[in-house]
Amino acid sequence: MSSPTGPASGLPVRMPRPRQPGRHRRPEPLAAPEGAPALVLAVPGTPSGATRGLAEEVVSIARSELPGLDARIGYLDGDGAEYPTLQSVLARISEERTARYELAVAAGADVKQPDGPVAVVVPLLAGPDSALLRQVRQAVMESRVAADLTDVLGPHPLLAEALHVRLSEAGLARADRARLFTVATAADGIILASVGGEEAVQAAGITGMLLAARLAVPVMAAALDQEGSIASVAEQLRSSGSQQLALAPYLIGPEIDASLLAAAAEEAGCPAAEALGPYPAIGKLALAKYTTALGIAPQPQGAPVR
Repeated sequence: MSSPTGPASGLPVRMPRPRQPGRHRRPEPLAAPEGAPALVLAVPGTPSGATRGLAEEVVSIARSELPGLDARIGYLDGDGAEYPTLQSVLARISEERTARYELAVAAGADVKQPDGPVAVVVPLLAGPDSALLRQVRQAVMESRVAADLTDVLGPHPLLAEALHVRLSEAGLARADRARLFTVATAADGIILASVGGEEAVQAAGITGMLLAARLAVPVMAAALDQEGSIASVAEQLRSSGSQQLALAPYLIGPEIDASLLAAAAEEAGCPAAEALGPYPAIGKLALAKYTTALGIAPQPQGAPVR
């Protein structure tokens, strides 16, 4: 037993820490609002175990950043069973919301009939791809469910950070150019490979400028889905003095066949880094698109350029 002045046994008692006043106090942890729409990650490409693992890791990161978040995965080319389609996932979320409301009414609860979107659909794409985005919009329309659709994840400073990390993991860039050590295979020119045509190249170029600032080497974007684009950019970089090139995929991964990346690296005559994959920034950016759509939190800030 303890008294108001302390523990009777003489053992210490952990008292709640008072909230720190002023502008330097820690922010209150954010949680998903009750009844908030679900976050549905729209995953492009042919589904596979690897794709599912990647998508699950992305939504796991999003859930860890926002407790209580209802996050689901819908595949653009799903089979409806092992890999549920985006349409079926949206329909199921709508049915579940209706069922919860009906159960509450049957129990005599005074609840408001649900309205507004049942989900916020976030395309798992680093940059714009009109064909894939058209497929996402079509799937949302076919579901006949009220859902908001966000923009793609980039451009964003966090994607430049992710590209830097992938290049350094492949031994193609210094982990931190401020440190006094060298990497023998470090590239002196980067080809930023995107898909989605000229619009995607322009968007990738914005992130490319941020990556160039981090690495202090020229970075040029090229389109994997435009014949000759990769080779042309490789030639431009070599003509400007770069001799050790590297290919950096401005891709999450599922949106393109991995063999195309290997072919592009061979065409450019240079090694390639891995796709962005489930890098933590991907989950944070997906969540940022969701929270911004709902107006409940600002987008995450990028790490400072080093």
